[in-house]
Amino acid sequence: MDTGTHVVMGLALGGLATLDPVVGGSTVTAASVMIGTIIGSQIPDIDTVLKLKNNASYIRNHRGITHSIPAVLLWPILITAVIYMIFPGTNLLHLWLWTFFAVFLHVFVDIFNAYGTQALRPFSSKWVALGMINTFDPFIFGIHIFGLFLWVFGMDPGYTFLAIYGILIIYYFCRYFAKRSVYNGVKDIIPDATEIIISPTMRYNQWRIAVKNKDKFFVGRAVKGRVRIIDQFKRVPIPNSPIINAAKEDRNISAFLSFSPVYRWEIESVENMYEIRFIDLRYRSNEYYPFVAVIHMDKDLTVINSYTGWIFSEEKLRKKLDIITN
Repeated sequence: MDTGTHVVMGLALGGLATLDPVVGGSTVTAASVMIGTIIGSQIPDIDTVLKLKNNASYIRNHRGITHSIPAVLLWPILITAVIYMIFPGTNLLHLWLWTFFAVFLHVFVDIFNAYGTQALRPFSSKWVALGMINTFDPFIFGIHIFGLFLWVFGMDPGYTFLAIYGILIIYYFCRYFAKRSVYNGVKDIIPDATEIIISPTMRYNQWRIAVKNKDKFFVGRAVKGRVRIIDQFKRVPIPNSPIINAAKEDRNISAFLSFSPVYRWEIESVENMYEIRFIDLRYRSNEYYPFVAVIHMDKDLTVINSYTGWIFSEEKLRKKLDIITN
């Protein structure tokens, strides 16, 4: 989920914790638990600082080790230890329990995004992405804000958020069945599909679709349960050539290929250089595919520039590559 949603979820868990008699009966414990749930709901995304380094490091590592099983166990211990030094009178066990719940819930809800997490590390480095909930879901964010307003205006926070999380459990089931309906619609159109990737959008009834079969890639959308194929591309295996092999050694290209499960590629000879482009097919927006990796190499296969990330126009991509070159 996005940062804003994780913040309001941390506040909500602090309110929910008041149902715990130990928390509700101690001002110090309640304050420390609120701090613990807020920090715990944010800490797995500490790897966002990798964006300051470069996009390749961010794409390769975001939601990786910081969302892993060891991290989920370690974060609550570290947070609890720090808070306990500030509030030594707090109940240590209940502080740890609610902080652990906040960290666990952060990783758990991220699994339902299209981006996913490597939540099974160290047992598996596979990305777990159920693709049911958009990174920012207006309903999930909105209902948390509604609950916080009720709390401010005097409603009991424990029972308020208990009811809200009951509603959200039902909402997640609804999203599952909505996605399942889209999946069945895709199978009706492309019965020989070997892989179907369905990604949610901010709009409840709209989904992005990327499909593979033996010979083609298909890109489509589903609106109110109706599936429509928009683009088709012939599947062409990446050649084992010196140009491609040299491109794969670049950190931006390597990061893209480690993350994207469905993409097409292009090679073009431009003046005295090669341009190799990899295009993720999952995120088509306004007739453009914004998540790409591009590399320019001279005829000796020396890298001139490269980039991976989100670019929403060809003009902006060219400017980005010019900036990197200069």
